[in-house]
Amino acid sequence: MVAYVWWALLGMAGLGLATAGAVLLVIRQRNMQYWIPQYVFPSEPKERTAPGEAIDVFIAIGDHYEPECQKVSHERAKERVARWVSEYPRLFDRYRDSSGRPPQHTFFFPQDEYRPEYLDHLKELCDAGYGDVDIHLHHAHDTADQLREKLDGFRQTLYHRHGLLRKDPATGEIVYGFIHGNWALCNSRPDGDWCGVDQELTVLLETGCYADFTLPSAPSACQTSTINSIYYAQDIPGQRKSHDKGLRSRVGFTPPRDHLLMIQGPLGLDWQSRKLGVIPRIENADVHAGRPASWRRMQLWLQADVHVSGRPEWKFVKLHTHGCKDGNIDTWLGPEMQRFHEELAAQAKNNPLFRYHYVTAWEMARLVHEAEEGAATPDLIPAARAARSNRLELAPSR
Repeated sequence: MVAYVWWALLGMAGLGLATAGAVLLVIRQRNMQYWIPQYVFPSEPKERTAPGEAIDVFIAIGDHYEPECQKVSHERAKERVARWVSEYPRLFDRYRDSSGRPPQHTFFFPQDEYRPEYLDHLKELCDAGYGDVDIHLHHAHDTADQLREKLDGFRQTLYHRHGLLRKDPATGEIVYGFIHGNWALCNSRPDGDWCGVDQELTVLLETGCYADFTLPSAPSACQTSTINSIYYAQDIPGQRKSHDKGLRSRVGFTPPRDHLLMIQGPLGLDWQSRKLGVIPRIENADVHAGRPASWRRMQLWLQADVHVSGRPEWKFVKLHTHGCKDGNIDTWLGPEMQRFHEELAAQAKNNPLFRYHYVTAWEMARLVHEAEEGAATPDLIPAARAARSNRLELAPSR
């Protein structure tokens, strides 16, 4: 009997070790070791809204908008852009958020795919009131000077040649939002590929970047340990991935001038969608073919609770996609996305405490600063008007 008990205990111990080993293997394969500790044991306590208090949800799309992705021909790339410009208003103008605005889409356009005709076409969509353009960049093995030249040259082209971007009303400097190609912001890939510039945050600030929208990047190894956060990061001399941690955005906070605003999208685990019925899917706010936006996913995004500390009733939901990829373009310009907008409208109609707002990346950053300044109510309509005014009045005509 004693021997039987010992064998049973040894068997259970072996099973436990095997299970633990399998879990660790999955974590390593999906690069979850970078962020799962913060997900399980958050460094700050959860802030809760007061009972009966309304929440305002700001939804921004950060599209890694690459017309030439998948190595298509120039003609095929032009067709992709033309489809977005022609179909987006027809499909989505009927939908209105709680502020009365149609869905907004921010096209982070890659400097390395620049062709004037793509931007001329996108400007039509932006000027019609459906979105905005910011900067995306794929680069590798650059120096800081090479990176600075690329970013400064591209922002000048977007502003002066295309009438896009805007000037900071205080400084007169051309400003832009940024998404790093291949997720490798601040040389954060372990192998050092797809960037090369450890001091990238400084270069971004020097060339007018108002905020970075690269994260989350999971399951990439570029993912930071900081998750579900709005914060400020600065370069640390001699160190890669300086944005791994930073200063949390808070009500009453004045950010240091040498820190860059980082606006992250939601990151967590989706326990209702499991591989082999066991392993939960990583929910990283990527909207793509086979994983469209939905009210069920929106609930996960809201659970991530991205907000400015001290203003938990303002929820920031920054999604991302590669909207020109085959398959993805059908998801974004098809019935699944229409259904999502219908679901949002139905929720707002049935729940007066739920207000949702479509915003551009620029407007989302403005709302962060409003919260930091202590605003109790989002100044959405003036913010939208100011964003359009900055683009149309400050950008010279061609």
